[in-house]
Amino acid sequence: MECLRRPAWNSDTGEALNKLVVEAPDEEVRRNVRKRFDHMAKPLDGMGRFEALTAQIGAIQRTEQIDISRKAVIILCADNGIVAEGISQSGQEVTLAVVKSMAEQKSSVGKMAAHMGADTIPVDIGVNTLERIPGVLDRKIALGTKNFRYEPAMTEKEAVKAIFTGIELAADCREKGYNILATGEMGIGNTTTSSAVAAALLDCEVTAVTGRGAGLSDEGLLQKQRIITEAIEKYQLRNAGPLEILKTVGGLDIAGLTGLCIGGAVYHMPIVLDGVISMTAALLAERIVPGTREYLLPSHKGKEPAMKRLAEELGIEPVIDGSLALGEGTGAVMMLSLLDLVMSLYQDQTTFSDIRIEPYERFQ
Repeated sequence: MECLRRPAWNSDTGEALNKLVVEAPDEEVRRNVRKRFDHMAKPLDGMGRFEALTAQIGAIQRTEQIDISRKAVIILCADNGIVAEGISQSGQEVTLAVVKSMAEQKSSVGKMAAHMGADTIPVDIGVNTLERIPGVLDRKIALGTKNFRYEPAMTEKEAVKAIFTGIELAADCREKGYNILATGEMGIGNTTTSSAVAAALLDCEVTAVTGRGAGLSDEGLLQKQRIITEAIEKYQLRNAGPLEILKTVGGLDIAGLTGLCIGGAVYHMPIVLDGVISMTAALLAERIVPGTREYLLPSHKGKEPAMKRLAEELGIEPVIDGSLALGEGTGAVMMLSLLDLVMSLYQDQTTFSDIRIEPYERFQ
């Protein structure tokens, strides 16, 4: 593995973010991968959108010899102060309990990832505990965020540090030989923070992007929507930049995922998105460092109402339509397994010449 050149950036302010430049994926490789699919003994475009996704991975890795054999799910874990406002059925103690389960490979994402040969890397970027959790990477920035109903969730320094933490995670994984990453998260209340960020970024009605999360009642959903609406108006976020929106109503997990997306683009690694939390982070990443979205692969549509609008804004279309709402990165792991199946065809091709028939012609 080549030694990565890591810039000596100042991770306390947003100025270094503005200096990041993303190289576009290799379009010649993309075209050549599509041609290889055309030579396979199958109807043209027979693998549907998976042909385009495979070509995108090749363009990102800058080679037709695509390799996604080393996989990891990076799970950013953090607490959110807004939980104090009753916007979730659970309290912050659940975040810690689930993170411990992740460390022991007992959570849903851990079991699914182990079954398909992907590593899980839980990261404490802001869990509200002083406890050091064995098996969890300690990148703690704060003991959770503040309650954004009364004050901004983070300082700019905290938000930027979390973003650069995500970028460094991508760099570390590439140095260790991983060639594709999936996004995961854990943090009670993060459908509220992601809905608030999405509503501000998309400049749309809060009700259009705010769902029930882990199962709020009608009254709970109205409370959640009301608090988000009040915050967007209080902090005048509809005209704010992405970093301002993130630090005001976002979460440390979202900030870390934003950095992971940017890091994938900087270090030429495909990043598989999960649900609404990572999709929100993806849009933040694209707004902060344009061109990042070319390195992002969608997975599932999810149940949260913000998903459709975020996907449209990013110009990506999730593949799995299963009304998933588990989180943790489980949808992204499902996508990794599908990509593995496609790669089994791509890497060990049966061509038209192998079976002695004429190939299909492409007329458009």
